[in-house]
Amino acid sequence: MKFITYILYSATLNKFYIGSTGDEIDERIKKHNSNHKGFTGGVGDWKLKHIEVFDIKSDAIKREKQIKNWKSRVMIEKLIASSEHPD
Repeated sequence: MKFITYILYSATLNKFYIGSTGDEIDERIKKHNSNHKGFTGGVGDWKLKHIEVFDIKSDAIKREKQIKNWKSRVMIEKLIASSEHPD
């Protein structure tokens, strides 16, 4: 099983969400886009912007916490830009 750290972006909120999961990433995004209580609930336009895959759950959680601790939109945007591939 693989573990994933991911970054989502909502254009409606103009905000990023950082999370980690052992689930299938597509199913996890569907849950974020569903109408539920919580930070991601009720918006429905969360898009996957960045993904990192780990073999060990604790590594994915550690990376999630590291990115959240940056508390910097600029650093998050740089990380996303560095992982995007030009067409």
